[in-house]
Amino acid sequence: MIDSVISSVNCDKLIKMALAEDITSEDVTTNAIIKGYVRGKVQLICKQSGIICGLPVFERAFKLLDPATEVMLYVKDGDEVEKGQLLGEVEGDIRVLLSGERTALNFLQKMSGIATYTRQVAKLLEGSKTRLLDTRKTTPNMRIFEKYAVKVGGGYNHRYNLSDGILLKDNHIGAAGSIKKAVQMAREYAPFVRKIEVEVENLDMCREAVEAGADIIMLDNMTPAQMKEAVALIGGRAQTECSGNVTRENIKNIIDTGVDFVSSGALTHSAPILDLSLKNLHHAED
Repeated sequence: MIDSVISSVNCDKLIKMALAEDITSEDVTTNAIIKGYVRGKVQLICKQSGIICGLPVFERAFKLLDPATEVMLYVKDGDEVEKGQLLGEVEGDIRVLLSGERTALNFLQKMSGIATYTRQVAKLLEGSKTRLLDTRKTTPNMRIFEKYAVKVGGGYNHRYNLSDGILLKDNHIGAAGSIKKAVQMAREYAPFVRKIEVEVENLDMCREAVEAGADIIMLDNMTPAQMKEAVALIGGRAQTECSGNVTRENIKNIIDTGVDFVSSGALTHSAPILDLSLKNLHHAED
């Protein structure tokens, strides 16, 4: 779903908001030096090796300013790119190239950084049955772009938002009174096709979640030894997910626990950007 949405006009509202944030009334610098239409061309240069992601959004940022802008791309989302590589060129009204540069690059650098970091983490899970998931720990109004970047990097999407799935966390359980009551109420309210996931913090909670009939049990902030014991206790009666401060540095400790999924907020909230630049702007012939 996210793959198709990212290339559609459904994202236009979010891109327009970003453009409006950067251009409240005018680009005073550009308008001071360029008085009218002048056709120009600028190069998209990779300054750091990684995974490129967000090219349709990058292109759309310029076309929303002027549909006549031409964007020539020499790579596609998911490609490995190298420092110094020419990734594409943008040609059109120089005023558009200058005014749209920062917004277009902000999207592209952020999304490429997430895809690059996700690819690095996903590689550490190769050979195991464990799948890498993202979380809802995303930048406000950037979720569609950030979750797309996780997929491009080789990860999988957890629920998109609160309407997308049932996840009973500690405060939901506290509000309901117990895991058993929370699962029961969720079963009564939700359509039968919805899976119910329960977050647990220890083996006693894990046992209660199994007995309550949870479909997925999230092992939150447990040690690898505790997770291994919990997976054995569950014994295939529910799918298992590990969560809690999972990063590139510690994910190897989880591989041998036998969990089905591992979710990491770091994929979206801690991935550094990939350094990219628009350089060598020059006049172009019409």
